[in-house]
Amino acid sequence: MTASRLQSAIEITAAGGPEVLKLVELPVPEPGPSQILVEVAAAGVNRHDCHQRSKGIRHDGLGVPGLEVAGTVAELGAEVTGLSLGDRVMALTQGGGYGQYVLADAALTMPVPEGLSMVEAACVPEAIFTTWWNFFGLMELKRQDCALIHGGASGVGHIALQALSALGYRVFATAGNSAKLTAALSFGAEAAFDYHDPDLAKKVVDATGGQGIGALLDMSAGAHIDQDLEMMAPDGCIAHLSGGGGKALALPLSQVMAKRIRVTGSLLRPLPLAMKTEVAARIRAEVLPLIGQRVRPVIAQEFPLMAASDAHRELERNTTVGKIAIRVI
Repeated sequence: MTASRLQSAIEITAAGGPEVLKLVELPVPEPGPSQILVEVAAAGVNRHDCHQRSKGIRHDGLGVPGLEVAGTVAELGAEVTGLSLGDRVMALTQGGGYGQYVLADAALTMPVPEGLSMVEAACVPEAIFTTWWNFFGLMELKRQDCALIHGGASGVGHIALQALSALGYRVFATAGNSAKLTAALSFGAEAAFDYHDPDLAKKVVDATGGQGIGALLDMSAGAHIDQDLEMMAPDGCIAHLSGGGGKALALPLSQVMAKRIRVTGSLLRPLPLAMKTEVAARIRAEVLPLIGQRVRPVIAQEFPLMAASDAHRELERNTTVGKIAIRVI
């Protein structure tokens, strides 16, 4: 396979709205020694893709969004072992998933579990890596802790609820309307709360039996920070997934200091490969056996590759329960 071979892909042609996503012809990439080339069947759609598009960001010179895919192994790097051509895989990528072919590090590739469709499998990697890294890497969730997810019906949230509850953790959620609250409960939340409720913190603490939250995953860019700090247990941790477009976060230091609360956050894509590889190993050992059984993505909608702009419009309506996918094959 040579670099002159062309593929259809969706490219970010400028900073802007969904209309800047255009179907183009691009060279098929060549895998490096530890990489594989995946023939993409489907790709998951994530907030990162929309942020990348709105800012016109090109990752490593590539203007093709898409951080997670499922498909078949089309080519193996010289140092890759344990995989064969034609294997069904799902993978976390560095971008490029909205196309017919994408490169993935073999270490961040996993087999598609039995009973899971390619579309479902494509919507697993980003959510499960984000869940594991934030709860266990950043926040060091302990068995006795209570966890809470702001946005329990979101793409990451609904997978996190399923995974943590299946692993035996007490996990709670918030959402913005009754339908999403009901969905969060179905995904494994012990209780779910409207994040608009002025008594949110008190209700959460009461639901935990007065213990408070030890690990809180926030996708709202700190929109509920006062309530968050109030509901936290001593030595608890808040991890942020959204930077809010660079917004500043004001914290009442007296509250942070009194409870010794850690406030942190991270971006998954820039995480060093060595750290992602460690996360992948833990996921394979502890979560992969549950995927397709007790952990299964809900596909809210799927779109063909040429309609990627419509997929972004749908995600940005903020009404979705679960994931949106792009079907390539």
